[in-house]
Amino acid sequence: MNEQPTSVREWLRGLEVFAGPLAEFDPAGAPADPVELFLDWLREAVAAGVPDAHAMTLSTVGEDGGPDARVLILKNVDGDGWQFAAHAGSPKGRQLADRPRAALTFYWPRLGRQVRVRGAVEPASPEQSAADLLARAPSARAEVLLGRQSEPLESPEERDRVFRTALARIEAEPELVSPEWTLYTLVPGRVEFWQADKGRLHHRLRYERPDRDTAWQRHRLWP
Repeated sequence: MNEQPTSVREWLRGLEVFAGPLAEFDPAGAPADPVELFLDWLREAVAAGVPDAHAMTLSTVGEDGGPDARVLILKNVDGDGWQFAAHAGSPKGRQLADRPRAALTFYWPRLGRQVRVRGAVEPASPEQSAADLLARAPSARAEVLLGRQSEPLESPEERDRVFRTALARIEAEPELVSPEWTLYTLVPGRVEFWQADKGRLHHRLRYERPDRDTAWQRHRLWP
């Protein structure tokens, strides 16, 4: 029988990190645009079988000035930036309305890779947001209609009843959308690529630009 660790600290220190064969990364050969490198890394993560490779942590500033974070799914990425969607009345929607800046974090442990994106957040047009919502499954659209995200739940029965009502509305009105569903674009001012190294001499490459009309500058960083 394995002996139990004497403390959580010892147990955590004993967990293996960077266990698998790590990916290779030569910052000197990185492309001029971080979007190109990000998509290369994302495709490699999917090919390596990383679960939910398009999942990301969205970090915002809360009403109290403190950080807030949650995991979302990436909708798209192109020359304009990284896209995600949320209910405007949700905590993250309200936070973005008050302070329209955020950070995204992607982590692909099988490859030992991490990508961090920071910048301003811009809402899409109502038409674009509606199109994004209509592309979702009926159950997902019904959940959006509830409009109660993060509010206290009195009982699961109430939740199920309200959800069934919302789903029936979706089935009766296939084009029905919530006007508060919003597609957002994070316009990056900084993108960092991090490649783990078993010897802890991690490779880090940061792309920076003061505005979207300026060319990207690249900087290698100390581990």
